[in-house]
Amino acid sequence: MSLYGMMRTGSSGMNAQASRLSTVADNIANTSTTGYKAASAEFSSLLLPSFSGNYNSGAVQTDIRHGISEQGALTYTSSTTDLAINGNGFFVVEDTTGTPYMTRAGSFVPNEVGELVNSAGYKLLGYPYTEEVPTPVVNGFAGLEPVTVGTDSLVANASTLGTFVANLDSGEDIVTGDLASANSNTSEFTHKSSLKAYDTLGNEVLYDIYFTKTADNEWEVSVYNAADRDASSGGFPYGGDGLLNSMTLEFDPTTGSLTDPTAASLVLPAGTPTNMEEFTFDFSSMTQLAYDFSVQSASVDGNAPSEVEQIQISNDGIVYAQYQNGDLLPIYRLAMATVESPDNLNVMSGNIYSQSVDSGVVILGFAQSGGFGSIISGALESSTVDLAEELTTMIESQRTYTANSKVFQTGSDLMEILVNLKR
Repeated sequence: MSLYGMMRTGSSGMNAQASRLSTVADNIANTSTTGYKAASAEFSSLLLPSFSGNYNSGAVQTDIRHGISEQGALTYTSSTTDLAINGNGFFVVEDTTGTPYMTRAGSFVPNEVGELVNSAGYKLLGYPYTEEVPTPVVNGFAGLEPVTVGTDSLVANASTLGTFVANLDSGEDIVTGDLASANSNTSEFTHKSSLKAYDTLGNEVLYDIYFTKTADNEWEVSVYNAADRDASSGGFPYGGDGLLNSMTLEFDPTTGSLTDPTAASLVLPAGTPTNMEEFTFDFSSMTQLAYDFSVQSASVDGNAPSEVEQIQISNDGIVYAQYQNGDLLPIYRLAMATVESPDNLNVMSGNIYSQSVDSGVVILGFAQSGGFGSIISGALESSTVDLAEELTTMIESQRTYTANSKVFQTGSDLMEILVNLKR
């Protein structure tokens, strides 16, 4: 038996327990740190070959692990920009140099320019809503930008799409006189409704929509600007631009549904009325049933000039600006990231993680899709540290450290005896 080996083994045991106590110290210090994942020390034996009945003591190897994939408890707050993830995934953030990282620490607040920044100074990233619904770049961070939620400016957005869903009474009589599209003082129609939209300056534009039954299972749709109504009749004939556009809807006589829903779009060119963008009416969900004329739903995009009052974030990560007039406008969709082995990510200061050789490549997506969890607004993910367990581990490590020191001390005493044999 090697006395030096015995002492090295005792020293190895003390170093291992010192590392374990270091993880305990870190964990206890971060008991209240948002999104912190507890660290732990795992040990494995290191054996040396023995010959001729002599045993050579080995050592212990230490592997520090972080339970990054472990879900922390959710704590609810009063701030809508405090975010937590319930399930798999990470927020994507960047530092001041624009380098992207992953994190579960979602205590975001707007900075001086309205960018959402967490307590460690990292900016939250998302895909902006422009003319199209954003789609993720699965294998990279291209297209992401800091989520900015400034509330100090007036915003007006012109309407470009209106969706109108209603039932046309199949029992109505066919109109044989002047149709609504004729725009005469003798024009007849079957049903009428109106839809409000907004021009490029945020002015309200009211469209009058006429539905006229022209034959069995056929209806004419005519659209006018309500501002052009005849002052005496309150309707026909319309002045100004007159008829803005019209089309025919054809219904299946057995189901009451449109024969071709893809062709049920009515487009008004830009500038009709003045300052309007090109505007599309979507009638693809209209029905013709033996029931009174009834509007199930009608909506338009765009909004009048209004200040952003607050920010709302849905469970699927869409960031909405809520204006003082009550309108909700999607402005970003938060990106989420994951890897094959989250527990093998590189752990960095500020509760952020980066890809490592053993973690696998970063994959991006959206909340509530592709295996990602949901985003909870007004909540934070608590630290996964169990204080009682950490204190128990501390006591255990302390005792084990003392025992290893006794092994080292015993080896030292035996060496002293061996040296004294020469005297």
